[in-house]
Amino acid sequence: MNAPSPFRAALLDGVPHGFFGRGGGASTGVHAGLNVGLGSADDTATVLANRAAALAAVAPGACLLTPYQVHSATCITVDAPFAERPEADALVTDRPGLAIGVVTADCAPVLLADRDAGVVGAAHAGWKGALSGVTDAVVAAMVARGAQAGRIVAAVGPCIARASYEVDDAFRQRFDAADAANERFFVDARTGHHRFDLEGYVVHRLAAAGVTRVAALGLDTYADEDRFFSYRRATHRGEPGYGRQIAIIAPSG
Repeated sequence: MNAPSPFRAALLDGVPHGFFGRGGGASTGVHAGLNVGLGSADDTATVLANRAAALAAVAPGACLLTPYQVHSATCITVDAPFAERPEADALVTDRPGLAIGVVTADCAPVLLADRDAGVVGAAHAGWKGALSGVTDAVVAAMVARGAQAGRIVAAVGPCIARASYEVDDAFRQRFDAADAANERFFVDARTGHHRFDLEGYVVHRLAAAGVTRVAALGLDTYADEDRFFSYRRATHRGEPGYGRQIAIIAPSG
């Protein structure tokens, strides 16, 4: 297995973290590379080995915890390893020895940290979770553990970019109904369709929650096949499956 090399955000320097693509790993076929999706059709032992390799590149020796993601706004604060993954789309911890992560395949992974409080968070922000407030929930959970919103720094990792994300009128209307100002995250495409800026919307929601220092990595999972898995790309091609990438963060203490 080739060792995976994560993408990092300068805002999170000093905090163990990494956003991974498909580089490295031992999976083959449509899952080729560092597939970490426990829900994929890939070999489970291979997926677990890929997850272990990603963890070793970020927080060697830590225990990796990831939720069973359901496109919700649910955030859970964790103090110890869990035997069964809870249904949630964000995790928060301040416990040394734990690493938390989320998996994605076009949705936006968000990693957050308050260095002074020693609190970190990880959120899976697909359009449903982002619209319903998953970033608000993770910030609130971090504050409940002693963080201050104004001290939190965050990074939005590889996700589908606006140029690749075509949606229909019904999709846009959900965002317009929530806030008319959301129109700025859409540009017109063909008749009845638009292109949606998921990354920009997530950055906006973080800022609205008080997180003013946010790095957006600007990496398009759909367009960059060599580096990233993409659910939408696999669907458009009629492929039988797709891999998932992972984002991991751990307290620095």
